Order: sequence, then structure tokens, then C-alpha cells
Amino acid sequence: MYTLGIYIYIALVRICALFGYRKAQMKLAGHRRIYSTLKEKMRPGAKYLWFHASSLGEFEQGRPFMERLHSEHPEYRVILTFFSPSGYEAAKNYQNADIVCYMPFDTKYDASHFLSLLQPKMAFFVKNDIWRNFLRALKKRNIPTYSISSSFNKSQIFFRSYGFYLRPALRCFTRLFVRDNSAKEVLESINVRNVTVVGDARFDRAVKIHSMVRQLPLVEAFAEGERKVFVAGCSSACDEDVLMPYFNNTDGWKLIVAPRCIDELRLKEIETSFKGRAVRYSQTTLDEVRVADCLIIDCIGLLSSIFRYGNVAYVGGGFEYGTGNLLEAAVCGVPVLFGPKRNGTKDAVRLKECGGGVEIASSEEFAEVMRSFSQNPSRLECAATAAGKFVAENSGVAQKILSMLNF
Repeated sequence: MYTLGIYIYIALVRICALFGYRKAQMKLAGHRRIYSTLKEKMRPGAKYLWFHASSLGEFEQGRPFMERLHSEHPEYRVILTFFSPSGYEAAKNYQNADIVCYMPFDTKYDASHFLSLLQPKMAFFVKNDIWRNFLRALKKRNIPTYSISSSFNKSQIFFRSYGFYLRPALRCFTRLFVRDNSAKEVLESINVRNVTVVGDARFDRAVKIHSMVRQLPLVEAFAEGERKVFVAGCSSACDEDVLMPYFNNTDGWKLIVAPRCIDELRLKEIETSFKGRAVRYSQTTLDEVRVADCLIIDCIGLLSSIFRYGNVAYVGGGFEYGTGNLLEAAVCGVPVLFGPKRNGTKDAVRLKECGGGVEIASSEEFAEVMRSFSQNPSRLECAATAAGKFVAENSGVAQKILSMLNF
């Protein structure tokens, strides 16, 4: 039944490609190149480690482990596969992988053919990617196979009555390195015992990104002076509706806004909603930015370097589509504020519990929190310390996993 479903999926992809769907066309074109790419780029006698990430998000979670492994074991070569065109296109030139290509469809033939050609020494599946035919083939060949940064809960198909046919695939893993105890417990409830709790690799990624932050002279000049700086990152209009009333009625803070969308209409909306002196990052000068009250970031790729210039941060999305990446701000050692829509993430809950994060539900609540930080510097300092400590104490996942592998 599972394999039949794979063939039906392949047929649907081909039909979509015929009707001009770009992603389907890219996927098929990538699949046609898989084996020619391997034959062209593989080195005879080399030892390969195979990493699979479904898409870009999974790749980012597995990246800290790949890079740590590549650094400590340069004797191995790395092959990285993707299922999603978006993941492949973003990482096809990734320098820590010797070969990057698409993952074949999960048929018995492709599983056998791919593994016969690659002959990996180990295989790593990032997050919750379960490829039944590949996992069976890996186990049959006695190739150590691991799930990293995986998270499981009772709502997933594996734990439903109709998901029984996928459960044996979970037992094909040599070990599943999961994020938390709840994932371990739910796996053990279906008699999957080869599980170790190591934490979430996203913390490692946050630390790595923080170590590579850029010096931004314009932002540094803006942050000079006695006034504290508030950074609103990945904000939407809904977020700004909550934040702006406070900043329009106080002169004790400077404001940096890095909106999620940076088209001209959104930038003008921000400029109009803010009553003080607002300048755009790409259009301002050092002299001008020093006397501004609001700095609008009108380009992408800077936010991870900007959070460290703030005294308090807000991560957007919590009043619309769901809170974004809180770790990117917390790793900088600043208190992190966020809206009520958490998008299923546990980071918000854990940040609140440790004192490094604050959830706000209205403009009034936001103003109250900001007044408290302004009037009580020790509270601000404690929250900042808690946020940084939260990330530091939960990082080191890659090293934990490496210490448990036999090379």
C-alpha cells in the first residue's frame, strides 16, 4: 500500500509538470540528474556519510551537526540530499557537502540502486523524515542510520491506528536523537526504544549564526547615546499596530523596525505610523542616523546582526501568522517579547518560564512591560541574562550526538 502510494505520487508530480507547475518540473529535472551526478562526482574508495533533509528548514536544523562532523572527521566525504526544490536550490552550493542532489523517490528499486552506488558508512535523516523503503534497505545492509533533531507527538500518523504500517520504519533507525522527553515517551508507547534525548539543534544553529554577526556602523551609530534601543524583527502591520502607540508617546527609547515585508508600501506605512524622525537604512548617513528616533531596515539578511544592538527585542508574527524565530534574538542576551500566536513552538513557553521572554496580548500590556523595564533596570538586566542563558544551556547538541557515534 505504501509503495503504491509512492507511485501514485510520482504520477501526480508528472501530471503537474505537464501542466506547467514549476516546482514539479524542477523536481523531475532534479531526479533525472541524481545518478549521473553521483557517478560524476563520487570518488573511488572515498568514505561517504549521507545526510537527508526534506527542505530548507530541516537543512538549517541539521546544519550545525553536519558542520561539526565535517570539522572533526575530515576523512569522510558528505553527500546531502533534498526532497524539496526550495531546499535544493538554496543549498546546492553548500560548501560543507561534497555532493548535493535530490533524494530519489522512495521506491524499492531506487532505494536499492541509490545505496548500491553510494554505499554510505552512515546515514542521517534530519527531523521527522521517514522513508520506509530506504530505511528498510539501510537496515538490511547493516548501515548505521540515525534520526537527528526529531520531534514526535501523539497527533502524528505513526501514533494513530491507521499509521501502523509506518511504525516498523521507526525501528529501522539505529538510534533516534530526539529533542525532548515527550518525544521519547510517545515513541516508547509504540515500543520504539532506540531513543536518546539530546535537545534541539536549532540552539546550536543560533549560536553559530551569532558567532558570525556583522559589524553594522549605521546601526551602531543609531544605538549610541543614553536612550535604550528596542528592536522589532520580522514585524507585520498587526505587530506594529500593537507596538507603535507606546513609541509615539515616549521619548525614552529608540526604535529599530525590520519588517517581514520590505516593499515600498510597507515601508511608507511604517514611516507614516511613527511620529518621530524615521530614516531608512539604505538611504541614511552616519550623521543623520545619530539624531533619528527610528531606523527602518529596508533590506534583508541583517536581522541576526541587529538584535545585539538592542536592549529589548520583539519577534514578529505573534498577532498574525505565528511567532518567528525567538532564538535569533535570545542568543544576543536581550529579553524577547512576542505575541499570543505561537505557531506551535515550545520556545515561547520555555523562554517565559525561565524569565527571558514575555508574551503580550495588547498595546496596553506592551506599554506596561516597557514601563517596567524602563523603571526597573534590574528587571531588564535579569531578563536579558535569562534569555542568553536559555540558549547557552540548550546548545551543544551536535557534540552530544557525535560523542555517541562510533567512527
